[in-house]
Amino acid sequence: MTRTPAPAAPPPGRRAVLASLAGLAIGAAGCSSGASGPAKPSSSKPSPSKSSPSPSPPSRSAASAAPSSGLPRTTPCRPTSAEVQPAAKLRAVQVVEAIGDWPAGQGGAAAARARVAALRLPTGLVGQAGPLLPTADQAVLQVVDAQYGGILAGSASVLVVCRQWTRRGGTVDAGGTTVDVRLSRSGSGWTVDALHPARPGPAVKSLAADVRAALADDRIVLPPAATADLRSGQVHTSVARAMLALARTYRLEVSVVRSGHPHDVFGTSRPSDHPRGRAFDVWRIDGHAVVDPATPRSLIERFMRDAAAAGSYNVGGPVLLPGGGAGQFFSDATHHDHVHAGFRT
Repeated sequence: MTRTPAPAAPPPGRRAVLASLAGLAIGAAGCSSGASGPAKPSSSKPSPSKSSPSPSPPSRSAASAAPSSGLPRTTPCRPTSAEVQPAAKLRAVQVVEAIGDWPAGQGGAAAARARVAALRLPTGLVGQAGPLLPTADQAVLQVVDAQYGGILAGSASVLVVCRQWTRRGGTVDAGGTTVDVRLSRSGSGWTVDALHPARPGPAVKSLAADVRAALADDRIVLPPAATADLRSGQVHTSVARAMLALARTYRLEVSVVRSGHPHDVFGTSRPSDHPRGRAFDVWRIDGHAVVDPATPRSLIERFMRDAAAAGSYNVGGPVLLPGGGAGQFFSDATHHDHVHAGFRT
């Protein structure tokens, strides 16, 4: 995402389904423990940070879906105290999990409104859920990552990146989306004001060679909305070329490309590079989450410099680097949890 003010698709083929299941094994690490290893199902729900107490949806267990359902097991996303505002992220992921994950017999808007009401959030949010609430007998949802689209003293955008599996009869489909969750803070904590799910657009028949190569590169891990963005033909080839250049050195796990991101730089009227298909964000590098305090700063710094060398004019992250062109590197609270790379064309 582009610099913010100072804080206070078609049905997936076999390869896409296998990739989504592989992504599930590592997805929850981005907002549960920050560890580089796989997230394992457990019999008890992980505890949220002490600084961010909040109710949990009543119908979602720590390991969702029984193997007999044909659906994979998932684990709740629980931000840690390493976050700038763990309570904001917790509220954002809870509402997405509550709407997009339900047991057999609990589908539909009415049941989703009851789950949202149990979180003491506005039930009208269900009407904004879009692809989070498809027609299905049962669904499980895995939050891959939750990153800031912007964080200010009294408001925030949290981009909740998720994979979702739905069962209709004996058929299981893999999908997912990214939701721009808008929040505001009052004396009693953070509340959710609106949901803006990604709208990648339909896939096109012909793609640039660099875009096809980026989609096929297993060192570039793309969540569902980002994959659909590339397939839509609305992402500039400079983005795909930079991803490919970085993938020669790193395994990069992308959170956001074009859709599911605020149209303007949060808190301003300046257009972001993301909706124009000129940026991508990376939340994990070589298995190390950017937000994790244990991730070597040298790895992040090297990745940011290599992103600039790959053509990015606007590289943001948790580290403020010296050098580069005027304003080429930046750091702020919004970019505490990911590395942003923006492109002019």
